Amino acid sequence: MQSIRLTQEEAQRRLVRPQDRVSCNLAFIDCKLPGSHLKQNYSFIGPGVTQSSEQVVNIPEKHGFNIGAAAMPKGVTNNLHLHFTAEVFLIQEGSWRFRWGANGEHETEFSAPAILSIPTWIFRGFTNVSPQETNGMVFTVLGGDNTGGIIWHPSILRAAQEYGLYLSRDNMMVDTSNGTPPPAAADLMPALSSEVLASLRDYSVEEMAQRGVTAEQRQWSSDALLDNILPGHGAELAPVIGYGISQDRNSAPPIVNPHGFSVEWLRIKENHQVGRHSCPDVQVLMVFSGTLEVTFNREGEEVTLVAEEGAILSVPGGCWRQYRALEGEMTATLTTQGDQRKRLYWDLAIIDQAEQHDRCQDPDGYVAIASLLPATARRAAAKLLYREA
Repeated sequence: MQSIRLTQEEAQRRLVRPQDRVSCNLAFIDCKLPGSHLKQNYSFIGPGVTQSSEQVVNIPEKHGFNIGAAAMPKGVTNNLHLHFTAEVFLIQEGSWRFRWGANGEHETEFSAPAILSIPTWIFRGFTNVSPQETNGMVFTVLGGDNTGGIIWHPSILRAAQEYGLYLSRDNMMVDTSNGTPPPAAADLMPALSSEVLASLRDYSVEEMAQRGVTAEQRQWSSDALLDNILPGHGAELAPVIGYGISQDRNSAPPIVNPHGFSVEWLRIKENHQVGRHSCPDVQVLMVFSGTLEVTFNREGEEVTLVAEEGAILSVPGGCWRQYRALEGEMTATLTTQGDQRKRLYWDLAIIDQAEQHDRCQDPDGYVAIASLLPATARRAAAKLLYREA
């Protein structure tokens, strides 16, 4: 694995702070419909499924997934549509009612902080139902570099045309209010027939509940990382979707169908840290609470930045990094490219210190009590660590 060194400028470029967000209120064809016209769409990593050429993308570099967000005042709705690739909701603020089914006949609610994965090829929509008057924020992770766009429910296509909005076959919005003529019928995105709607897979409320993880349902592990035993370290992980970076052999994600990425929670106590390590796969941290200090590169070449609550940080594969929580406990989600279980490589100083506390990695990459391993297992694990790091 080739090590990637980040300059301060490059590290800063990969950080999207709350003040760096640029919204678009004309991102989708339902943007003028009553009850939906106050939506604000964001594209932080990749364009996502925006249907507007005016959408600003903070980090256009390909990650294998896209990350965006919707900001919606209480009572505002995102209407029924379907995706071809995974769509995962990371609820940062407020309470949200999700609807799904051929005509949105099923519904359930999730409140922050929660994560929900809605299956592909079913219609879904959501509404901010927070009890307080708030402009709630929900982040989304979308599978693939090219999501293929979305398909809107036939009722939404019809309603949008009453406001002069049309959808072309290349999935871009055409606004005729500025004098642009409507596309010819042959150039319009066709609406799905009633037969196709009836053929779509139906998910019950009980089935969808299995695809969501609330704050109370998180299963935190304090044995998820090799350096947890060291003084001043001790981060925790709670897997949600797919096999992430956890080195706890007893951790199991509740959602395991392929998404193209994994999602897990990371929690670090104030002034505690995760020691220097590297991962071959690109990762994105989204800070939900607290403040995270991130230091890149090896000793002597270190660059440091601070990611505050609401910030999004892209970390390239092969880059050495270490984390510290500042000003209280820090919680973040960690999205990592790929469906496979991810492998971490630790700095040799971390490996040596862990061994002094009778901890090491076994040949399968999981944390183990060093004194329990036979010499053959210790040699196999060391060879794996040192060859790749």
